[in-house]
Amino acid sequence: MKKAVKKASFWMRRKSHLPVILIGSLVVLLLFFNEETSIRLNVEYQNEINDLRREIKLNKDSADYYRARRQSIENGASDLEEVAREQFHMQRPSEDVYLVKE
Repeated sequence: MKKAVKKASFWMRRKSHLPVILIGSLVVLLLFFNEETSIRLNVEYQNEINDLRREIKLNKDSADYYRARRQSIENGASDLEEVAREQFHMQRPSEDVYLVKE
């Protein structure tokens, strides 16, 4: 009996890497195929976060531009006249306006 236990003990020491490999493989499979912790989902979420950050930056830049434009219109009459003529196609009574479409 002692000899069989020694043999089994020796075999387990030599093959002790098998449980580690099996458990490691199981963890990797769970990471890839479990829907809640999937690496694929994490990559998709990170891409979505990056897209939203770019959109926020773009909108922040637009907001800054329009804020500065509003300030310049409030502070200067020439800017107000420029906006009225270009965007709203306003004219003086003695002028003719020609619209050029691109």
